[in-house]
Amino acid sequence: MKKIQTIFLTAVSACMIQACHSPDQKWDSKSSADTLNNMKDSVADSNKSITKDLVMKVGKDDAKFAVAAATDGMAEVELGRLALQKAVNSQIKDFGTMMVSDHSKANADLKGLAQSKGITLPATLDNGEQQIKEILSGKSGADFDKAYVEDMIEDHQKDIKDFQDAIAILKDADLKAFAQKTLPTLKMHLAAVQKIHDQLK
Repeated sequence: MKKIQTIFLTAVSACMIQACHSPDQKWDSKSSADTLNNMKDSVADSNKSITKDLVMKVGKDDAKFAVAAATDGMAEVELGRLALQKAVNSQIKDFGTMMVSDHSKANADLKGLAQSKGITLPATLDNGEQQIKEILSGKSGADFDKAYVEDMIEDHQKDIKDFQDAIAILKDADLKAFAQKTLPTLKMHLAAVQKIHDQLK
C-alpha cells in the first residue's frame, strides 16, 4: 500500500510540474491548487481503495471554494500591509490593520480546515491579485488611498456574493460553517470601507 501511495504522489507531482511549466498556459498558485484538487477528486472516483489516505474528503466544488477563499484572504492581508506602508489617511491605515488581523485569523482557520480535508491551497497570490498589488504599489499619497479603497469595496462585494452562493451549495458541513462564520466579518469590512469612501469624496 505504501509503495502504491508513493507512486501516486510521484505521478501527481510530475503532472503538476509539467502543467505549471506549460508554455501554452499562464499558471499561478491558485490554478495549480485547483488542478491538483481536481486530480485528487478524479483519482478518488476511479480507485477509492488505493487512494483513500491521499485524496480529499470533500468534492471538487467544495475544494474550489476553499481555494478561492484562501486566495482572496491572502490578498486582503498583503494589500492591508501595503496600506499600512503607503496610506496617508489614518482611517485607511486602521482599516488596513483590521484587514491584516481579521483575514490572518480566517486564513489560519481555513488552512487548518483544508489540511484536515486533504485540500491543497495556493501558497501565493494568483496572477490577478498580484497584478492589483503591483498597480497599488506604484501609487502613493491620495492616489493610493483612493485606489485601495475602491479595490476593497469591489473585492468585498464580490467576496460577500461568493460566500453567500457557497453557503447555499457547499456539501461539507465544516466548510459551510466556516463560510457562515466569515460572512458577517466580510459585511462589516464592506460597511467600514464604504464609510471611508464616502468621507473621501
